[in-house]
Amino acid sequence: MGRKVHPIGFRLGYIKDWQSKWFAEGEEYTRQLHEDIELRKLISKELQSAGVSRIEIERSANKIEISVYTAKPGIVIGKRGTNVDTLKSALERKTGKKIKLNIKEIHQPELDAQLVAESIGEQITRRVSYKRAMKQAVQRAMRLGAQGVKVRCSGRLGGAEMSRVHEEAEGRVPRHTLRADIDYAQVHAHTTYGRIGVKVWIYKGEVFPNQVAKSPAEPATTAPTPALERRERQPRRNSNASA
Repeated sequence: MGRKVHPIGFRLGYIKDWQSKWFAEGEEYTRQLHEDIELRKLISKELQSAGVSRIEIERSANKIEISVYTAKPGIVIGKRGTNVDTLKSALERKTGKKIKLNIKEIHQPELDAQLVAESIGEQITRRVSYKRAMKQAVQRAMRLGAQGVKVRCSGRLGGAEMSRVHEEAEGRVPRHTLRADIDYAQVHAHTTYGRIGVKVWIYKGEVFPNQVAKSPAEPATTAPTPALERRERQPRRNSNASA
């Protein structure tokens, strides 16, 4: 019971990629790992209102390349790029290395699990009905092309004395299928009556890592068409009739 697997960690190296791309050993590994955690904390704190979904870090000898995926690139960049320059200098001061910042826009924030979970959490904090917030998030994602959405909220929902769990789902979310592209996020909403957990799963379809090129040609070679089958059977029936 309760041995749940993180949907993204479960698919790492198969259809999902790592958010930190570098290699180190021993003490150097520990130092760089903690540096990554500090960098992510600093960026999340500075860009709290910019709808940041993912932060990717790539390292080379004396340089760190950071890609920030955001729904509001205008807020991140600022007027004439002032905000980006301020953030870049703060990161360089913290690490003592040269930083390259890439700002990438998320065109459909309604299909990004992290942003959907943050939106629901924010609404719960503002005392909007949790049922309404969850239902609207699911409907928006389905309208924009998601094949399945599942949202789960747990805690003292609506200020109830006893904590409980409420789920809202539409479509299908095959969590055991490795090739299923499932985006997942977990967010905490801080309310006056305690902390409420929000989990979001968004299923966007299947990804075939090794069979992308093969799949369109397969049906034509394996299964004959019904018309062809009829043509093959026709002469046999005629020969029987004449006999």
